[in-house]
Amino acid sequence: MARKRLPSDAALKELRAFGLAYPGAHTKSPWPGHLDLAVNDKTFAYLSLEGEPLGISCKLPRSRDIALMLPFCKPTGYGLGKSGWVSAQMAAGDEPPVDLFKAWIDESYRAQAPKKLVKELDAGGGAAAAPEKAPVKARTRSTRRASPARSRASRGRSTRRG
Repeated sequence: MARKRLPSDAALKELRAFGLAYPGAHTKSPWPGHLDLAVNDKTFAYLSLEGEPLGISCKLPRSRDIALMLPFCKPTGYGLGKSGWVSAQMAAGDEPPVDLFKAWIDESYRAQAPKKLVKELDAGGGAAAAPEKAPVKARTRSTRRASPARSRASRGRSTRRG
């Protein structure tokens, strides 16, 4: 039986093409009903198939909490939500937020890809339309917090008199 065409099919194809432009990206179909995006055989975006309402799951280490505020999002099942994965399921007639999902694909790729490929991406080696990664402020020694175990040990030594 042929799948019914949905308005979200064009968005799904656009998202898949966007993800495949990343260095080392390829498709992976671990089970029926999915044609996922992976890098080095490690999935970075679970995508539904054309003819089904758009569904996407990505690993969002930075934006997970904000994404989960959206009404169409929830933590990904099978325990993946505990590791920062978020799933979005659009209703059949809803217009998917393609730019938001592209940002998720970018964030998830960077979280799952080997550092070498992320460096290649940052140097301009693929996914030209990918938004630039926000600079991360380096922690200096004075802003770094000591671990609780280390703090207790230091306190113990400084209070000893002998």
